[in-house]
Amino acid sequence: MFFTYILYSYSRNRYYIGSTSDLEKRLAKHNTNHKGFTGGAGDWKIVYFEGFGTREASLAREQQIKSWKSRKMIEKLLEAAGS
Repeated sequence: MFFTYILYSYSRNRYYIGSTSDLEKRLAKHNTNHKGFTGGAGDWKIVYFEGFGTREASLAREQQIKSWKSRKMIEKLLEAAGS
C-alpha cells in the first residue's frame, strides 16, 4: 500500500504534501532536525491521507494536489474529508 498525505505544522502554519509506503516512519523523519522543508519544526501532524495500490498512483495524486498551488483548495479537501 502506498499513501499520499498532507502534513500540517502549527508553528509554521504550513502544509506539506508527500507520498510514502510507510506513514509512521515518514512522519518521524519529517519531525527530525534534518535539512529540508520540514526539518526543524518538529510539530508536523498528518491531517489527511489516501491509500493507493501502486506507487505511481500515489505519486500522481501527490502531483495533482501540489499542482493546485492553493491553500484554499487543500483546506477544501480537508474539510470535505472531515479532517
